[in-house]
Amino acid sequence: MKERILTLILYIISLLPFWVLYRISDLLFVLIYYVFGYRKKVVLENLRNSFPEKSETEIKQIARRFFRHLPDIIVEAVKGRSISRKQVLDRVELLNPEEVYRHFEQGRGVMGVTAHYANWELGIHRLSLMTEYPRLVIYKPLSDKAFGGVLNAIRSRFGATLVPMKQILRHLVKLKNQPHISMFVADQTPGYQDSDYYMDFLGQDTLVFTGTERIAKAMDVAVVFCEIRRKPKRGYYSCKFTTLVAHPKECADKEIIHRHTAFTEQIIRDEPAYWLWSHRRWKRKRRQ
Repeated sequence: MKERILTLILYIISLLPFWVLYRISDLLFVLIYYVFGYRKKVVLENLRNSFPEKSETEIKQIARRFFRHLPDIIVEAVKGRSISRKQVLDRVELLNPEEVYRHFEQGRGVMGVTAHYANWELGIHRLSLMTEYPRLVIYKPLSDKAFGGVLNAIRSRFGATLVPMKQILRHLVKLKNQPHISMFVADQTPGYQDSDYYMDFLGQDTLVFTGTERIAKAMDVAVVFCEIRRKPKRGYYSCKFTTLVAHPKECADKEIIHRHTAFTEQIIRDEPAYWLWSHRRWKRKRRQ
């Protein structure tokens, strides 16, 4: 019942034109940033630890820009419930889709990795529309199953198959040796039961998922970073593809993890305001 109510409410809101949704976003910014101070302490702490070389004024400027961007992500995600194919194609430009197609032409699968940067949800829609080959979106189930169900229904609107992280191998085995793309948001925080590998990320000791490397090597798929950037015009984005690893089995242990993590870090350092700083990314400390 809760899921159906949420679905109906979000669908009605999603029917509003973008210009109205952005007025709602403007109001949300005031409420989140000035009235409620949603996770402001978390954001500022994350920024200070990640950029110790920046002044307090610079840190606060980045934080404010992040909070200005966050409501746009929210309303754009809601719009995803009814957004048209044409609107997706217009709003997310693929700069070099041939970088993915060349792997398909070789009869190979692609592991697309991205980050919680710019608008990854709208990016999922665009990537779903770039090919008719099987498209898998790998997700971490939410504790709120009703909200998770609504979100997954939005993500699968253009033909993608939603696959929980712990079930990915059984799905990919069926696609072995044929073109397909599986999409991972690879900067999430794993639980202690999911990983014990730490590395430096934004100058901090960070627990990272190792599953992307294990899967890439097991399935021998090309690892391609999907670099989603926000354009100057509000609500418009670009996506550039970079093949990080063409042949995973030739890589040293943990090399793939280090490559996509380093790529993510560089994007964040280029324009830090558009990463998801409200996420408690460094809550998992090394166990003594």
